[in-house]
Amino acid sequence: MAALRQDDTAQTAAPDYDVIIIGAGLSGMYQLYRLRELGLKTRVFEAGTGVGGTWYWNRYPGARFDSESYSYGYSFSKELLQEWEWSEHFAGQPETLRYCNYVADKFDLRRDIQFESRITAAIYQDDTRSWQITLENGARHSCRFLITAIGPLSTPTLPRIEGRDDFKGQSFHTARWPKGKVDFAGKRVAVIGTGATGIQTIQTIAGEVGHLTVFQRTANWAAPLHNGKIDTETQARIKAGYPEIFARCKETFACFVHTPDPRGAFEVSDTEREAFYEKLYGERGFGIWQGNFRDILIDRAANATISDFVARKIRERVKNQAVAEKLIPKNHGFGTRRLPLETFYYEVYNRDNVELVDLLETPIEKITPEGIRTSQKDYAFDIIIYATGFDAITGSFDKIDFRGAHGARLKEKWTHGPETYLGLMVDGFPNMMMLMGPHTALGNIPRSIEYSVDWVTGLLRFALAKGLTFLDATPEGAAGWTDHVKALGTGLLSNEVDSWMTGINRNVEGKQTRIVARYSGSAPAYRERCDAVAAQGYAELRLG
Repeated sequence: MAALRQDDTAQTAAPDYDVIIIGAGLSGMYQLYRLRELGLKTRVFEAGTGVGGTWYWNRYPGARFDSESYSYGYSFSKELLQEWEWSEHFAGQPETLRYCNYVADKFDLRRDIQFESRITAAIYQDDTRSWQITLENGARHSCRFLITAIGPLSTPTLPRIEGRDDFKGQSFHTARWPKGKVDFAGKRVAVIGTGATGIQTIQTIAGEVGHLTVFQRTANWAAPLHNGKIDTETQARIKAGYPEIFARCKETFACFVHTPDPRGAFEVSDTEREAFYEKLYGERGFGIWQGNFRDILIDRAANATISDFVARKIRERVKNQAVAEKLIPKNHGFGTRRLPLETFYYEVYNRDNVELVDLLETPIEKITPEGIRTSQKDYAFDIIIYATGFDAITGSFDKIDFRGAHGARLKEKWTHGPETYLGLMVDGFPNMMMLMGPHTALGNIPRSIEYSVDWVTGLLRFALAKGLTFLDATPEGAAGWTDHVKALGTGLLSNEVDSWMTGINRNVEGKQTRIVARYSGSAPAYRERCDAVAAQGYAELRLG
């Protein structure tokens, strides 16, 4: 154990809370549940008016899971698993938000959550070994331990386009969708962006609007979701099979029910490979991405086989071949960005009321009071939808003024990319733990959430038993983990692509250089490393 020197100890005043959690999404709710078991006085501060995190904020049309519903929900309560029934294989946002509220009610979580409370600053107090958080309204609270549950995709970004505030019609980002119903009937609607949220929105509203114009800067690969209702027989089979489902998720590479095929793309004949791709294309969920040949994400030639296959599918589904070619990505291979799943996205472009505008050919020059002006023409709109994504992974941290020991600013520490210890701690920021922060195993998020929460809970249980008031990563530990994460990314085609997964966001100042912001090894390997740290009594940490 890297113990503190005797003269480093400090007189500690009792803080307001033992633990403050930032965020009441899936991470924050589960962490609160676990800390109650330890008897810790805990408070959750949430910017929204309700629980749910991602599923509270993202109310846009068509928002839904891309993980199978029964692999997504919490696994910690057998009673909850038997009570709750998912209606679809991939649940939509309204159902998922109902689930989050059901969990909050069942475990009486709201009494320890303060809503409409956005934290603007979190500053470590060296003399008392505590954190002081400041809310947007100026209120301050203190705690011994601070846990961030702010999500990797929770800070939306708007495009830096001249005149954006001049538009006279309705406009909103998909992640800040109005709570009330938006009337699309007969309206002229623009959607800027064709990532996952854009694809879900576009396919959902195309049949409602008067006319839809899609502004695409970068084409994205997408594959069929094949969603469907869960019938009574399947529901019973799911409930009886939860132990096997979660055991499967625990052993797979990214915690999905899918895992890579052990064969390489060229270890089978052309006929076998084509049949395998057809099979995956016809199955539910991420199998075509997470259950494909083991080398499609690391070998260019192997990747080209699946990219060519999906490109052929797009050409088959889109009647106008000039439009089809614009929808086929030319700057990255299939699966090298996080894969959006769709239902009838490509068929949307066969509709008479839908138009695709390629921004590489005719870029947007400005937003006008009436609509959008490109280099070619003016478009008039009633509604503009910004499906322009998020300042991913580190963006939610940048929105809060985090200051660690001796006033060090987290944003400055991470200027050239995040540096973390296990993706859970940052050296020089004592008593702060992160859930789903940079360098953590992501994948099927709730599965990763439960593991991270349980690891943090174990650390705090250890601190309570030992009477510790100071937990910090070492610079050597953080450097070692950060180097390990970077090494894992070597050879991955995804790290050669501009995307949120490599820290690129053209709409955010200073985020035009690729970084390694995520752990790209296997989830089992990640857990094995973290488990070893705990088994050794957290000897790699500075404790006192």
